[in-house]
Amino acid sequence: MKAVARPAELRQILAEWRGEGQRVAFVPTMGNLHAGHGHLVREASKRADRVVVSVFVNPLQFGPKEDFDRYPRTPEEDGTLLKGLNVDLLFSPSVPDMYPRGRNSSTLVDVPDLSGILCGEFRPGHFVGVATVVAMLLNLVQADCALFGEKDFQQLTIIRRMAEDLLMPTEIIGVPTIREADGLAMSSRNRYLSATERVIAPQLYATLSATRAALASGKSGIEAVEAQGRTILTSHGFRPDYFSVRDAVTLQVPGPETLERVILVAAWLGRARLLDNVRV
Repeated sequence: MKAVARPAELRQILAEWRGEGQRVAFVPTMGNLHAGHGHLVREASKRADRVVVSVFVNPLQFGPKEDFDRYPRTPEEDGTLLKGLNVDLLFSPSVPDMYPRGRNSSTLVDVPDLSGILCGEFRPGHFVGVATVVAMLLNLVQADCALFGEKDFQQLTIIRRMAEDLLMPTEIIGVPTIREADGLAMSSRNRYLSATERVIAPQLYATLSATRAALASGKSGIEAVEAQGRTILTSHGFRPDYFSVRDAVTLQVPGPETLERVILVAAWLGRARLLDNVRV
């Protein structure tokens, strides 16, 4: 596995691969890699001759009081995991590499219909930071396809819309959520859970699953199951930001034209803000 930090080095290697007619897949990450990331890489390797993984903790998507400084950074463990997965190229830029004019003077990318709802309501500016850095990375790598986990469903939806609106040639592929044996969605922020909280955490997926069954039965309306979901989570010690049923394509409130729904949740448990979703 080759490892580079400068965009110019990245471009040089990619130019050589393209000159050889090789197909490239890309997996962007913020590091602190786990088995869920490993699954993304394995899926990427099925779709291309070469796999590029980026590790960059993006300051632009963290608010002033969020966990940018304490976000877990594990470069040695990440490198070992990626070598075992036969990744071809690891791109680990510094903040000045990505934002040479400073984070407050950079050009920004916004997807206004999607960025201010759900997580965007509770994390103002977060998805502008996400869309901006992903646009930069996609522009740098120019991959044939890029893979993102469906656990961050709103993020995936925003990236798909951005790539479509900006006429980007990279195919955006969503990969199903990888879960622990007890149902908890794998996440780097699971490290924030105490031992007691870790026992409680699977109730998030259990509540989503029960809500999906209630909706599928047709016996309960959307507002009723949303309220019940919030109540159940609160009774287990969660602090829900939202528990919401949405159109799986537009993320708007479902209407008569909705073909597929998704139930999305963001809830705090101790210091960990956990995300999850299920399709209906």
